[in-house]
Amino acid sequence: MDIQQKIAQYYETVLSKTHLRTLLDNDERNKHLVTQFDGILLDYSHEKVDTELIAQFQQLVDSTNLFETLKDIQSGIKFNSTENRAVLHTALRTPEAQQVIVDGQNVIPDVYQILDRVKTFTESVRSGTFLGYTKKQLLNTVVIGIGGSYLGIEFIYEALRTHHEGQLKSKGRQLRFLANVDPVDTIRALQNLNVEETLFVINSKTFTTAETIMNAKVCRNWILEQYKLLGHENEKEILESHLTAVSTNLAETGKFGINEQRVFGFWDWVGGRYSVTSAIGVLPLSLQFGYDYIAQVLHGAHSIDQHLVNEKQVSKNLPVLLGLLGWYRASIQKYQALALIPYAQCLLRFPAHVQQVHMESNGKTALVYPDKHEQYFKSACPFIFGEPGTNSQHSFFQLIHQGSQVIPCEFIGYAKSQAETGASNPGAVRDQHDELMSNYFAQVDALARGKTKEEVIAEGVKEELQHHKVFPGDRCSLQILFKNEANPYNVGQLLALYEHRVLVEGILWGINPFDQWGVELGKVLAKNVRSVLLKNVDNHNNLDFTGFNANSATKNLINHYRAFQGKQ
Repeated sequence: MDIQQKIAQYYETVLSKTHLRTLLDNDERNKHLVTQFDGILLDYSHEKVDTELIAQFQQLVDSTNLFETLKDIQSGIKFNSTENRAVLHTALRTPEAQQVIVDGQNVIPDVYQILDRVKTFTESVRSGTFLGYTKKQLLNTVVIGIGGSYLGIEFIYEALRTHHEGQLKSKGRQLRFLANVDPVDTIRALQNLNVEETLFVINSKTFTTAETIMNAKVCRNWILEQYKLLGHENEKEILESHLTAVSTNLAETGKFGINEQRVFGFWDWVGGRYSVTSAIGVLPLSLQFGYDYIAQVLHGAHSIDQHLVNEKQVSKNLPVLLGLLGWYRASIQKYQALALIPYAQCLLRFPAHVQQVHMESNGKTALVYPDKHEQYFKSACPFIFGEPGTNSQHSFFQLIHQGSQVIPCEFIGYAKSQAETGASNPGAVRDQHDELMSNYFAQVDALARGKTKEEVIAEGVKEELQHHKVFPGDRCSLQILFKNEANPYNVGQLLALYEHRVLVEGILWGINPFDQWGVELGKVLAKNVRSVLLKNVDNHNNLDFTGFNANSATKNLINHYRAFQGKQ
């Protein structure tokens, strides 16, 4: 019997038959299911685990050489086997004095060459040394990008914009995002902006991402149209004063009108959804907050990068524990969803970021070694969703508590509120934060313990309502608690924690978390549809589908679409 079978058997024969209410009555167990590192506490006592299972987790990790694999990945091996690439987003936050070798070359000097350029440029914009075409200070930044070129940046921006120092650093500045190719998103991104004070950052590694390039063209036209209204028509100088890019395609960025000195590169060993600590994120975030402030995000991420490979004891390694628990819930307990519930409004975009990182990385069925991993793969990668508490309690917690399926939850909280620093009445802020965190602590017990019929009867509930007020409990969750308020350092830690837990799960499932072939087919088909629409711009009846290989249902719907557009 291998260790995965042993874990499955132990769950089936012992843990699945033991209610969390019983497990939580064991004080000795509870105190062993808490660990801390660098200002972060992880409490997983409300999971269906005990010390015996954690010992089995250690055996699983040792038998799969997980720590050796993790160290090899950070050393530059080409772990992304389907694309023959290294996986080195960790190198983006590695100290300058260290070395990481890829194809015989130390890549760290290249990383810092880009970071130094980002620092120099963003400081020149923030100080007013680099100005817009009409010599006005550039106070607004619009990020044009989608997926990993957007979600991670927005998560960090939202997490820090109400941090006391973040507010001071960004005073008078705006950061906006244009991701969706929907023209309404363009209206919202550009609404009430003064073109003379606006800088655009176009995030596209190849400068060919369809949605991003279309949005970039719309914004480029907007810049030129706005300046034309002001009586300026020097297109070359106007565009060079208001466009920057993060891309490796200098030929295309040049054609687009972007000065090559304002194009910042990155490398094929940085996947899009892991790119926020590259220039993709550091450039726009530094424009908003200042480079030195955002550098703290890199330091926090590096702290977890090192913790991942240096702490070999499973019960003390936060990202490895998170990954093991994720694997266990999906492959052993067969749970198919995961709710991320940050009890911090500043993390409102964190679930969306993790949704992409997790589901685009591990949402696949193609195994690297099918014969080795297939048995415990079948219930892989859960559906990820989430919303901040307490809002989520008034949204989907009815299903979480009494629905027919168990949905594990991961709760994230902070011992201190961002609002406390600089508040005119810190005591009132603390009182409000305590109200918030009371719910953070209560929900895990409500999920785990539930409420029995006997308890309902003892409360004097009418007989016809008794079964409505029974809570089954036995619903697992974990809690992450930060010692301080959300700040650049621990936001970087949180970023890296979830990046690495996704990697750990991918390794255990035997998949490659760093490709994304599943997004390609829809893109190809969309191009085919687009060619039909372009060919039939003014044709609202009986469209010409020559060369379009699709079924009649799709053709009929496209016909209706054009017909609806033609009706007044």
